[in-house]
Amino acid sequence: MSRQPKVLVIAEAANPEWVSVPLVGWSLATALRHVAEVHVVTHVRNRDAFLRAGEIEGETFTAIDNEALARPLWRLGEMLRMGQGKGWTALQAVQALSYPSFERLVWRRFGAAIRAGKFDVVHRVTPLSPTISSPLAKRCARAGVPFVLGPLNGGVPWPPGFESERRREREWLSYLRGAYKLLPGRRATLRHASAVVVGSRHTQSEVPAHWRDKSVYIPENAVDPARFSTVAAPEGGVLRAGFVGRMVPYKGPDMLIEAALPLLRAGRMRLEMVGDGPMLEGLTGFSAAQGVAEAVTFHGWLAHEEVQAVLGRCHLLSFPSVREFGGGVVLEAMALGVVPLIVDYAGPGELVTEGLGWKVPLGTRDEIVAGFRAALQRAAQDPGALAPMASAARARVAEAFTWARKAEQMRGVYDWVLGWEDKPAPFG
Repeated sequence: MSRQPKVLVIAEAANPEWVSVPLVGWSLATALRHVAEVHVVTHVRNRDAFLRAGEIEGETFTAIDNEALARPLWRLGEMLRMGQGKGWTALQAVQALSYPSFERLVWRRFGAAIRAGKFDVVHRVTPLSPTISSPLAKRCARAGVPFVLGPLNGGVPWPPGFESERRREREWLSYLRGAYKLLPGRRATLRHASAVVVGSRHTQSEVPAHWRDKSVYIPENAVDPARFSTVAAPEGGVLRAGFVGRMVPYKGPDMLIEAALPLLRAGRMRLEMVGDGPMLEGLTGFSAAQGVAEAVTFHGWLAHEEVQAVLGRCHLLSFPSVREFGGGVVLEAMALGVVPLIVDYAGPGELVTEGLGWKVPLGTRDEIVAGFRAALQRAAQDPGALAPMASAARARVAEAFTWARKAEQMRGVYDWVLGWEDKPAPFG
């Protein structure tokens, strides 16, 4: 079809000034305007950021206010987390309680227009969590309007041997996470959705077999070329490796420093550590105690636009996270021409394919440290030899992982559910 479909995009979390899920929501929702006539519905907390970005309320977006319920439940979630940046599963459980009220208000505002056929498709972009049901799916099915869900992602199992990290993250509710599959709201959502976009192979495996033909695999993350537009130019003759992420146990910053110790002591490597978190003070002390403080720079938290300046000085992104859903930082490094060195598990393991980076098998903590140490020593022998892999990584991102390309992939889903085209070919 030559005409663009009219799409109501539900992005409860969407904010150009934040990172993680809100940035994914904003980036995808706005990129979809290149392939469809889009009106975005978001939460009132994002309203001012939308206006600062040049959006026009009532014309390009609508802000929904369910703060009377969401705010106290959010506070409850923060209490249940028992620590800043911890207990993510508890926060998701609370969001699952408050989110349906948001969609009820969306239907109150747009239900008549949906029933009247003023939108060809309704697409819920965020929340990303597959544990959060969508009451709109059933309402749209009754109105005869296709409902697209996703990209859904999350819930990657904690790998064996990392129970202490799981406890330090206060992930008590993660032991019960699987119970969400029994909730009637989930089954109704999947039954009435026209398409379920999954952001990872793990999430696709959790879709019941009799609904799996509705699923389309499109990785969750992408890169904005305007934000990550430079080309890495590593400094000096020694290997430079960067780490970007929260300083928390499952991200593995301690494993990285331990793996790098021989090279750091020998003056053959420098580490650039970007991020803040509860482990930062201990990592700083450990580096000093091991005599490598001069070779490790802790930058703390940096604004998103400043991260590329640090990564751009590196040969490698060294990222030993053992439980990463999407792996956006991996794509950002690849876009700059920084070769990723990651654990072959979940999101990063799906993004880094042959010739684009190095993957260390998932194993015990000691096995991961040994694997990273061997890879770093290999890279340190000739950092310049990484250049062909860096070029291939940049080309792969430009080909398949920009937000504009992601929007084109979603347009394929729209055309499919509208009966305009066949189901999109598998991502690859």
